[in-house]
Amino acid sequence: MMKLRILVLVLLAVLLAACESVPYAQRLQQRQQAYSAAAGAPVRSFRLVLGEQIYSWEPLSETQLVIYTLPSKAYLLDVWPCNNLTFTNFIGLTSFASEVQTGFDKVLTGRPYIPCMIKQIRPIDLARFKLEKEGQRHIDSVPRHDAGNAPASSSSAR
Repeated sequence: MMKLRILVLVLLAVLLAACESVPYAQRLQQRQQAYSAAAGAPVRSFRLVLGEQIYSWEPLSETQLVIYTLPSKAYLLDVWPCNNLTFTNFIGLTSFASEVQTGFDKVLTGRPYIPCMIKQIRPIDLARFKLEKEGQRHIDSVPRHDAGNAPASSSSAR
């Protein structure tokens, strides 16, 4: 019985490894490329608009994330490697007078982890990003072969 449990656990582990998210890694790499293509020249700092709050954020890797200060304003941040960046549910930013600066401010990912120093900030042209994102989308369409099984029209209904 013990051998059967071990065999089942090994098979489950193999199945999970086979399902490992290669498509997820590809999607993440595509998003990272799209954000990088839409990012402008590096700037020294940016302001947090809604007081000390971040509107939204998205991790792209252990060294890169996108910060939205408003729905229409985003920045690509390059940081020193951040251990927990892709797994954390929340982040924080240090700032002085609501201004986040390269070389001084950090990304905070949780209590036991060391804050990550911001190396570079680049504003993102969101209109260009949307065009890049749309260019990556494609739909695989396959014609239906069961045309004879289509529902009958209701023209003969009384």
